[in-house]
Amino acid sequence: MRRWLSQSFIALYLGILAFGIGSHGFKYCDSCHPGMYLVVWDMFCGWSTWEQRLHVIGEGESGTYYRLAPGPWGDYQPYSNLSRHHYDNFGSHTGRLAANCLKHTDHEPMRRVFVVEESWNKKFNLPPSLNPNVVPVNDEKFTYLYLRDELKPDGTPIVRRAPWHQLQMTRSISENPRLHAQARHGTPVMLADGAANQVAEVPH
Repeated sequence: MRRWLSQSFIALYLGILAFGIGSHGFKYCDSCHPGMYLVVWDMFCGWSTWEQRLHVIGEGESGTYYRLAPGPWGDYQPYSNLSRHHYDNFGSHTGRLAANCLKHTDHEPMRRVFVVEESWNKKFNLPPSLNPNVVPVNDEKFTYLYLRDELKPDGTPIVRRAPWHQLQMTRSISENPRLHAQARHGTPVMLADGAANQVAEVPH
């Protein structure tokens, strides 16, 4: 009996693990249920030291701005106390959320819809009792606001921009003087000496 139970447990464990890896690899039901968080292979990938929120704002013809997410009929919080539009890191569904809100509400004609990304360091999320013991934190919270997308009232994109984190990473490479100097100094090529391949810098 014990042997049967141990073999069943091992088979069940390996089966769930294989399903999680396959679900992640084929993008099949990888986020269909909160429980999938425990079995997908990359559940800790992409964690950042920055907290992020998305604000979906509509601009009326009178110059008045309206919050379009969450809608006035109530909020939907799928995993925690955050609204679902905050989970849309890539901005794939914010246009549809805004268009749905405008479709089911009375309002003045809209000019554009803006998606504003708000970011701050997660150290400011620590309770005051932990701040002095973990890391020195100033009382002033620094928040970065960044215009991500501009959309038509029907959700059609006008201007799409990269997320703030990706923009900073790109700038750290494109605006690095050391990398520019190395690029001007030589061009990387692959040399074959018969035994092994070597990477060398060919001066201009």
